[in-house]
Amino acid sequence: MRPFGTTIFAEMSALAVQTGSINLGQGFPDTDGPPEMLDAAAAALRGGRNQYPPGPGVPELRAAISAHQKAYWGLDYDPDGEIVVTAGATEAIAAAILALCDTGDEVVCFEPYYDSYAASIALAGAVRRPVTLRPSPGGGYAFDADELRAAFGPRTRLVLLNSPHNPTGKVFSPDELGLIAELCQEHDAVAVTDEVYEHLVFDGVPHVPIATLPGMRSRTVQISSAGKTYSCTGWKVGWACGPAALVSAVLRVKQFLTFVNAGPLQPAVAVALGLGSSYVDGARAALEAKRNRLCAGLADAGFEVLRPAGTYFVTVDITPFGAADGVEFCRSLPQRCGVVAVPTQVFYDHVAQGQRLIRFAFCKRDEVLDEAVVRLRGLRGSGLDG
Repeated sequence: MRPFGTTIFAEMSALAVQTGSINLGQGFPDTDGPPEMLDAAAAALRGGRNQYPPGPGVPELRAAISAHQKAYWGLDYDPDGEIVVTAGATEAIAAAILALCDTGDEVVCFEPYYDSYAASIALAGAVRRPVTLRPSPGGGYAFDADELRAAFGPRTRLVLLNSPHNPTGKVFSPDELGLIAELCQEHDAVAVTDEVYEHLVFDGVPHVPIATLPGMRSRTVQISSAGKTYSCTGWKVGWACGPAALVSAVLRVKQFLTFVNAGPLQPAVAVALGLGSSYVDGARAALEAKRNRLCAGLADAGFEVLRPAGTYFVTVDITPFGAADGVEFCRSLPQRCGVVAVPTQVFYDHVAQGQRLIRFAFCKRDEVLDEAVVRLRGLRGSGLDG
């Protein structure tokens, strides 16, 4: 773990506090989730549900996750054996990698990748094989199919797939997923899918879980959480679904990481999942409006905006400011204009591919986004434009 220092999120958030800046770096909303969920958590806290919950998760949450997967994706998971509740999606991903990879096994992933992926792969003694997502001339990001094929080999054990994708906002298309599924089956690889932004997709672009593709349910560990959709990132309630053999392996590792987690919050998340599409559709629409608001503001401020199809992040190119290093640019932003962003180059093995790209979060109140844009408009006179 020597190469892994303090995460960029911790560094930039600390910088925001030190300078009193607007934090559009770390991805957490600044409003709470549905009141029904909060009320259920309070009732559980007062109602004596403060001790260890069952290892796989409380029964009502596992049942709610099962119903959710069926309702949205047509996937049947048995709540007794094919679902495990975890300390957020981060633990589920780590537990899956540690459970399924031996030393020297290879993990195909897409860069830029969330920083915990690299750490989990290293902890397992495995080797990452990144495939680069590059800005596409038609907008968004794309990967080269031949590069993906070349990343697979005799030691490939699993594919780590994040869609909708952080930090790019890419939503993998059915054709792209079809190629990944074909290669998984050809190389007998498992897909571990990070789908925490599953409901946060825009412009009518569909999210398609790879587990729904032919031959993939039996080799997919599907991971999500309550944090993003239900605006409770600090609760750290996530889950993994899949065939019993794979979920059992995840649970065996999870028990030695956190053992159990979030006893009184699990029944509250079950209530949130039970709110159904009425809440989810409203949350998606509100976030899409925020995306439009910030994208327009960033373009007006002079950035080259890579409009996201999902998540609550937007990446921009800093080249119009004459800048060439995203880390330097982001570290100078708080002093220059009182706004914090995150450099995405730290999420690449091939650092040069992301050196001119930075990420902003738009899961904030409108007045916060508007004030950030006002401040960012001042960059052209601050010396950052070359």
